Amino acid sequence: MKGPTPCQGALKNWKDHIYFVLVEPKDSGNIGAAARAIKNMGFQNLCLVRPPSKIADEARWLAHNALDVLDSAKVFDSVSDVIKDKSIVVGTTRRTGKNRGMSMLAQQGCEYLCERAGENKVAILFGREDKGLLNEEVAVCGLLLNIPTSKEHRSLNLSQAVLIVAYELLKAEHERKQTSGGKKVSRLTRQRSAPSAVLVSQGELRALYSRMTDVLKLLEYLPRGDRDLEAKIMQNLKYFIGRAGLTDREMRMFYGICSQIEKKTGKQ
Repeated sequence: MKGPTPCQGALKNWKDHIYFVLVEPKDSGNIGAAARAIKNMGFQNLCLVRPPSKIADEARWLAHNALDVLDSAKVFDSVSDVIKDKSIVVGTTRRTGKNRGMSMLAQQGCEYLCERAGENKVAILFGREDKGLLNEEVAVCGLLLNIPTSKEHRSLNLSQAVLIVAYELLKAEHERKQTSGGKKVSRLTRQRSAPSAVLVSQGELRALYSRMTDVLKLLEYLPRGDRDLEAKIMQNLKYFIGRAGLTDREMRMFYGICSQIEKKTGKQ
């Protein structure tokens, strides 16, 4: 296992931009099986947030010919650390609701990610075996992926969820190749726009969110003293921006708007 290291140079393969992030996995076997699932589908990047202090031998048994993925997995102290250089962050969950942001079926979401990953780093978060992702972890995701399961038994094993998402990403790639070759074109593919732009990282967005919060307070759009409503308004903005992403030019435009508002209100 390795600590986080900075990315060097542009990555030529869109799969190199996909990072599978296991948040506080408890079972060593799931870590090894996830490494195998990732490699089965042609991916390499496995990230672990606060894994067990000692990874049992079971992980190596279940990795089965994917020890390179397992041994190169990067370990992080927090979700915040692992996503700070990523442009797109998505979570996997079986629970949906109006307070948990936009949710897509895994198939549709992976088609979207396949399209965006050519130019941008993507983090896909998988929660704990017993309780999934916490609300504050869901809150950093611009999009949630949902895997349909039986009503009688909804919960998937962690490594199963990793395999399904990795498979849907691989399938999305195959469908795009078929389309470019003049074969069958799906409805979703027909709706796709031009190639994706390079988006700014989550670390850069955090600074923008802080500036936007201050400006909205100047405009008294955020009610004074109502911290719950303030948090809800800002979270909705984060969902919106996080889902779509911002280019550097768009981010500079937002900063320009903030500066102009501050100037007009005499608070610059």
